[in-house]
Amino acid sequence: MERKAVVLLSGGLDSSTVLLIAKDQGFSPHALTFRYGLRHEFEIDAAGRIAKKYGAQEHIVVDIDLGAFGGSALTDHSEIPKDRPVDNLSDGIPTTYVPARNTIFLSFALAWAEVLEANDIFIGVNALDYSGYPDCRPEYIRAYQSMANLATKAGIEGNQKLTIHTPLINLTKSQIIQKGTDLGMDYALTHTCYDPLKTGNPCGHCDACQLRLRGFEGTGLTDPLTYPE
Repeated sequence: MERKAVVLLSGGLDSSTVLLIAKDQGFSPHALTFRYGLRHEFEIDAAGRIAKKYGAQEHIVVDIDLGAFGGSALTDHSEIPKDRPVDNLSDGIPTTYVPARNTIFLSFALAWAEVLEANDIFIGVNALDYSGYPDCRPEYIRAYQSMANLATKAGIEGNQKLTIHTPLINLTKSQIIQKGTDLGMDYALTHTCYDPLKTGNPCGHCDACQLRLRGFEGTGLTDPLTYPE
């Protein structure tokens, strides 16, 4: 019997790795991407490339305008933090935090999983090498999973017991990259940067770029993306 899973796929390094992990665990991945008001669409393009290359059963891009609310440097075009000390990135919540983003994304994933009659959702949250976002913590995921199993018709009728998989939650960025490399991920297809150049190349200075670069350095591998001098 086919084991369907909804995989939240942003096109970034983490979520792309999670797609391969889901496949490696025997799931048929249905990829879900959001156009939610970012100042660029390079991640969405990357998600499309990855879903196609790695055999997502379906790939849906959903439009949600979180930029209508503002509250994040990723959506309201305020200044992106640059060159913060990489060892202190999880101290405090940065301006790149998007209010309630993972709660919103997981709600859409939950709705699609119920329609698909799928019991599994995969998300690439991480609680070690990350920028201090509150909706990436294990206690948040546990609470959401408990709520989700009370929130659906399928759950109440006993036809669905949802599990939210967070295979990266306790991995360093280097361990994530090594895991993806072992599974055959081509990280040249991914996009991570918060403030890319007009060409789509990463800036090399935002939190996301710094974490990615340190991750590759820790593996001894070379990041295939091209950074400014």
